[in-house]
Amino acid sequence: MIDTVRTVETPEGIALELRPAGPVARGLAWALDMGIRAAIYLAAGMGLAFFGKAGLGLLAILVFLLEWFYPVCFEVLWEGRTPGKLALGLQVLMEDGRPEGWGPAMLRSLLMFVDFLPGFYGTGLMAMLCGREGRRIGDLAAGTLVVHAPRRSAAKAALPSSARPMLPRVPLSLSEQRALAAFAERTATLTSERTQELANLLEPLTGLRGEEGVARLHAYAAGIRGERL
Repeated sequence: MIDTVRTVETPEGIALELRPAGPVARGLAWALDMGIRAAIYLAAGMGLAFFGKAGLGLLAILVFLLEWFYPVCFEVLWEGRTPGKLALGLQVLMEDGRPEGWGPAMLRSLLMFVDFLPGFYGTGLMAMLCGREGRRIGDLAAGTLVVHAPRRSAAKAALPSSARPMLPRVPLSLSEQRALAAFAERTATLTSERTQELANLLEPLTGLRGEEGVARLHAYAAGIRGERL
């Protein structure tokens, strides 16, 4: 079992493949984020040095806020990405593929000190190496998963190659034609059970059920789009 891909199904029936990130990618993202925070501390320290003890107190407050809320705010407001994760193409999601919320983000941040024990994230690294999905203690407690963010493509989805163009037996409105084309284009992202469930709803149009109904809808979509044999 070397395949670490986690497949989850959304309530809409779309199958998502989540590819967990390993320790190396996550470590590099953490180093970038730490470098950003260190630069902020250096700049703030130089400016606050002129205020003596008051400046030192303000710097301590800044360090506290950044260490605890830097990952929380970025992950929630930037779709699970801190600047470091964004640079490495990583994203924090819930186990079922949902976006991370404030509660899980706070819990991940709170348990970061446990992962750091006994030093240099020793506990977190051991937890990541022992599991197939590279999850540290904070991830396990919060129900989150750090994954390689899927690449977004602007290319239009193609119809299944097996679709043989046919025209529906009855005239369809423009919106109905668009719905058929969208169904065929999204088939690759839906589970087999979900496609057959949707095709069964259109049995009055196709006269077929199950896989045969799906194939007939693909044929109708190809015919509507004017594709050739």
